[in-house]
Amino acid sequence: MDPIKVDFTGGSGSSGGSGKSAVILPSNPVLKQIIAIVCAIVGGAIAYYFMLPAFNFKAIEMYEFFGTVLLIYFAVLLLLSGAMKNPEYVPYIKKRAIVPIVIAAVGVLIVLVGYIVSSVFFRADSYSKIISVDENKTFASDIKEVDFSAVPVLDNDAAAALAKRTLGDIASIGKISQFEVAGDFTQINYKNRPVRVTTLAYGDIFKWFKNTSSGFPGYIVVDMVTQKAEFVTLKEGSYMRYSPYEHFSKYLMRHLRFEYPTYMFGTPTFEIDESGKPYWICPVVDKTIGLFGGTDVKGAVLVDAVTGDFAEYTVDQIKNDANLQWIDGIYSSQLLVEQYNYYGRYSGGFWNSVIGQSGVKGATEGSNYLALNDDVYMYTGVTSAGNDEAIIGFVLINMRTKEANFYKISGAKEYSAAKSAQGAVQNFKYTATFPILLNIGGQPTYFMSLKDDSNLVKMYAMVNVEQYQVVVTGTKISDCTENYMNKLKENGINISVDIDNIKDEPTDEPAPDASKDNTETVKGKVSDIRTAVIGGESYYYIKLDSSEPYYYIKASADQRVVILNKGDSVEITFEKSKSELIEIKSIKIK
Repeated sequence: MDPIKVDFTGGSGSSGGSGKSAVILPSNPVLKQIIAIVCAIVGGAIAYYFMLPAFNFKAIEMYEFFGTVLLIYFAVLLLLSGAMKNPEYVPYIKKRAIVPIVIAAVGVLIVLVGYIVSSVFFRADSYSKIISVDENKTFASDIKEVDFSAVPVLDNDAAAALAKRTLGDIASIGKISQFEVAGDFTQINYKNRPVRVTTLAYGDIFKWFKNTSSGFPGYIVVDMVTQKAEFVTLKEGSYMRYSPYEHFSKYLMRHLRFEYPTYMFGTPTFEIDESGKPYWICPVVDKTIGLFGGTDVKGAVLVDAVTGDFAEYTVDQIKNDANLQWIDGIYSSQLLVEQYNYYGRYSGGFWNSVIGQSGVKGATEGSNYLALNDDVYMYTGVTSAGNDEAIIGFVLINMRTKEANFYKISGAKEYSAAKSAQGAVQNFKYTATFPILLNIGGQPTYFMSLKDDSNLVKMYAMVNVEQYQVVVTGTKISDCTENYMNKLKENGINISVDIDNIKDEPTDEPAPDASKDNTETVKGKVSDIRTAVIGGESYYYIKLDSSEPYYYIKASADQRVVILNKGDSVEITFEKSKSELIEIKSIKIK
């Protein structure tokens, strides 16, 4: 086909005159434009499969998707027209780009106007009201005194370490080596116990190819109190086939998007109902301020992890339906902190948040979870605008209903308390979990677990929130609580806690069998001896040349340990344990 001459200047198409009145275009430009449109459609379909945008004017990813389609159209048109090598074809390209350029300009205008009308500068009052906070709360009356049978002693890293050990110990599932523990844990109340649950992920792409047809054989439950991890095996043929760790049609977000093309979703979380059936809880979010501002949850889609079946519920249904009470979280901790910060920062207006900052407050840099009234609450401290080292109170927010309560208490920030706890046992180089706020004898108290390098819990610590010089530790929760009571008494505060009702759960080893003798005796010479003052008590840590662990004992339990020296021969009796620190029941010095 011969080239086509087109006169863009209104001339006759000859090459006379200025010498630039006639431009030779590529043959059959209409066909090339059709090819560009088809490529844009095909490229857009591929982009949609991977980008998975919501076709919703409030979803910024929708504008990014259509921008990608327009770029594909322009790129193909430029390539086919030859304009990259022949600048004289540019007027031809411009003529056929008018409509796409107008569409792109309208999209950019919508986004710009959307961000402006959603700005906190204009809508500070709306942002401050996105969450309702009750500030007329009293800690001692609203927060029940601690029940240690429901206090989580693990954080996410410690739970992950236990989960990995549990998965590695399973020999009953022949192909368990094909999987690894997924990184995301969800804290829930399961059968009235605080637990963290997680699913599995494929070890690599080759293991995915080999196992994707059957899916994941089970999930892991970590009891946050007893520190026991269990791999729950699903029935053969009922394996989990839908997950964020899958690909193609079984990839969870793609499975959701094809069913709900206009919905905007938050981050899905893994939960199990009271019968142990696995689900993905997928929050449906909305922009409630302007076009792009004020993210909030308006409901959730539950996806059966085995069958992929959907069930959609509104926020009110999840709050009020007794059959849905097992759902513990549709609001993420990140979203709740964001909403509380809007409330604390803009309740006095935008300019007050910048100048003067009267009453401006915000969440501290960390958060944790509490199990209260069969619900999971997010906890975070609250600081003033100066963001100094002290809190002015703390907030508890229900992760299922978004009920938020503020408690006014002055004291140390969480990380300051954690550093104090670590300093009390600095010779062991333990790290503290993020503190949990407890009511111990009417006293607001930070409770932490102290972990070794392997993320295994070795000790516990308590720090009084208001009198944060009160720092105690203990190898058992009961010991820690007793030390705390004694330390408070020294500071003029008398509290009463029933120590006998505190059940100390073992960390690594099974509970002793009362029908058997669980004591052992070891003899040897002292190769190392260390001391530490914990909760006002002097502890001696003894290592023998005949064994690896350190054995510890209070000086008040046997005062003779204060005269021990390296090289002394001793006989130590203790309960069987796999721990690196073992409590001495009795010691004989020879």
